[in-house]
Amino acid sequence: MIKAIFWDNDGVLVDTEPLYFSATRAVLAEAGVALSREAFIRISLEEGRSVFDLARDQGAAPDDLERLRRLRNHRYGELLASGMAALPGVEETLRALHGHCLMAIVTSSLREHFDIIHRHTGILKYFDFILTREDYQHTKPHPEPYLTALARSGLAPRQCLVVEDTRRGLRSAVEAGLGCAVIPNGLTHASDFSEARHVLSDVRQVAALLD
Repeated sequence: MIKAIFWDNDGVLVDTEPLYFSATRAVLAEAGVALSREAFIRISLEEGRSVFDLARDQGAAPDDLERLRRLRNHRYGELLASGMAALPGVEETLRALHGHCLMAIVTSSLREHFDIIHRHTGILKYFDFILTREDYQHTKPHPEPYLTALARSGLAPRQCLVVEDTRRGLRSAVEAGLGCAVIPNGLTHASDFSEARHVLSDVRQVAALLD
């Protein structure tokens, strides 16, 4: 029986990944580095590497890379501040699941961005705990984020289910020994999710997985 669901945030609960791509692409373009949609998907969402490696490969020094990251984070925050809403079906699903299982958010987002994202979504009340980038040394696809959530829950791996939207997140869950349901989105629909326990077309399908 599933007693806990660990939810990814970006791309699962809120549609933020296009904004992250937009901010990153703009900053890299100013540095003379072209970032295509396909490269972003492959490097960031599938392999879990930094797209700033492209600037490094073109000779950017570590200090320059750090400056670019800070600028991207600032611009991403500005885009988020325009207002975010939960994706369709998310609050309906969380409301239905609330009280029937433990629920947590396990995200690679910085806490400052996470807080901006959820200023007005109204969905954080459904979660028992939240883990952001600052809560672990290694981010997805490393298993540490989900191992941290597993330890926090006090449950066995077989009692927990992860909900993700990327190959990077799926790998993190599988390496942590957890079953994963993937809900592909517009950026990730062509990725390889063969290791997933379930591939869903709608977040509303998650509730049925507890039966």
